[in-house]
Amino acid sequence: MAPNTQQGWAMDDQHRPAEDRSARPRVGVVGLGAMGLGMARSLRNAGYDVGVHDLRSEVAEAFAHDGGTAFASALDLAATVDVLVGVVVNAAQVESVLFADGVADKLGPGAVFVMCSTVAPGWSAELEGRLAEKGVLYLDAPISGGAARAATGELTMMTSGSTAAYAVADPVLEAMSSRVYRLGDHAGLGSQVKIVNQLLAGVHIAAAAEAMALGIQAGVPAEALYEVITHSAGNSWMFENRMAHVLAGDFTPLSAVDIFVKDLGIVLESARPQQFPLPLAETAHAMFRQASASGLGAEDDSAVIKIFPGIELPKRAEV
Repeated sequence: MAPNTQQGWAMDDQHRPAEDRSARPRVGVVGLGAMGLGMARSLRNAGYDVGVHDLRSEVAEAFAHDGGTAFASALDLAATVDVLVGVVVNAAQVESVLFADGVADKLGPGAVFVMCSTVAPGWSAELEGRLAEKGVLYLDAPISGGAARAATGELTMMTSGSTAAYAVADPVLEAMSSRVYRLGDHAGLGSQVKIVNQLLAGVHIAAAAEAMALGIQAGVPAEALYEVITHSAGNSWMFENRMAHVLAGDFTPLSAVDIFVKDLGIVLESARPQQFPLPLAETAHAMFRQASASGLGAEDDSAVIKIFPGIELPKRAEV
């Protein structure tokens, strides 16, 4: 099947009334990284004709080859949708898409921008107001669950926003996730819960790496240590998941070290105005920064274990 292009999408009813949008909203996804690509596939599996854009045109075209429509720019995509899902890396990229690229002006009145990046809660709250000035609705909707759950529509979404935004975007949220938490009627609350989650995730990964490194340094076989801990009270989801990567010797990034350099940085920055102490987050952040400074930033976040000296990690099996 040849990939669809933007010419294949009808654009004559782009300013449909909100009541028509909510019945079967047209949806687009900007950002086809590990999470965004899985989310676009989930939407397609749910029966949506999904429009997509990514700076890597080959990724968008590959998605469209199996159904959907690849757009040459986010601006072209925005003109055709009722719900635009942004799955880019950070607040700076959201700013670029919405304002530098002109997407905020191109979205029709009553269209919804669903923002899935991890950002500072205050910034997200301000973005809601900036979009409202242009008639665009907004949902603060960070995500959790990883690439595998994104592809199967089993994400957790931590959302907040207006009733009007939910009225349009609800079916899209449901298609991408197994749990949609409504945390309030204004933006910022979803992002606040996400940074609490990222604090825990980052600390748990760092602690898991430290524990595994200690056991290996003491001469405990890594496989035996993993088996015991995953069946004991000290286990955590992050230990079980991330230390499996260490056992396999596979640091192919599913979530990279630099993601936690960024996210834990946001956690700490958000607490700074209130002088709120976060000693464990500070320590975990320092560990990820050390790993990144050692050249590990693009590796899987479990590679933070490599900062510990004098340990021999399991080798990746030869294929």
